[in-house]
Amino acid sequence: MRFRGRSFLALMLSPEAPLDAWLDELYNLIDRSPGFFGARAVILDVSSLDIDKQGLIDLLARLNERRIQVMGIEGAKESWLGPGFPPLVRGGKQVNEVDIPAPAATTGEKAAIETSPTASPTAVAKEDNAAPIAIPQEAARPSLLIDQPVRSGQSIVFPQGDVTIIGSIASGAEVIAGGSIHVYGALRGRALAGCAGHASARIFCGKLEAELVAIDGLYKTAEALDDHQFGKQAVQIWLEGDAIKIAPLN
Repeated sequence: MRFRGRSFLALMLSPEAPLDAWLDELYNLIDRSPGFFGARAVILDVSSLDIDKQGLIDLLARLNERRIQVMGIEGAKESWLGPGFPPLVRGGKQVNEVDIPAPAATTGEKAAIETSPTASPTAVAKEDNAAPIAIPQEAARPSLLIDQPVRSGQSIVFPQGDVTIIGSIASGAEVIAGGSIHVYGALRGRALAGCAGHASARIFCGKLEAELVAIDGLYKTAEALDDHQFGKQAVQIWLEGDAIKIAPLN
């Protein structure tokens, strides 16, 4: 019998005091982008909170009400956790934080991009001298253009509208858009379009080798993609009723 370790992308939630104000801000984000947490693994870091076991139980319940499923907890006492609790996690690699740009006056919303940590010995953003992609202040508009490849371990979130990638999306990377996603190169990571409830959103890519594609919460993994579609041609992906459709681009 052999045991193997694997690393996965996860979003770290770090509540701050006052907790009610932090939760209100989180709820506002969910209301603007209902699909933001839909396909994301979440780790809860409570190390900065003055909290006891009952406070942790209440916090987990409030997150669960908004369908945020916590898969691990950092910063809690081990004696608090037991059956029915997410496991205690330690040793995550810290990565550079990217501030959420201020909302544009025309939309009143925020654009966010983040570099997600992995459990690998070295943060992926540092491999091959790859720096996290930064979105400038003026990028908070209905479309976002990324003029470089999205590297493994990076995550781009743009709930306002379409995202265009001039390059490829590497395996282990993800792009989440409120509208459609356009990838001029190969799509090897995860692409989640229509996260703000837009069922008409589409995904376009020069080559489909994705780990996961999703539109408005419905998804397909690599195992469910047809062999004649996988890695051979440019395709478009859209939602038809409750089914994801894939067709070549002529």
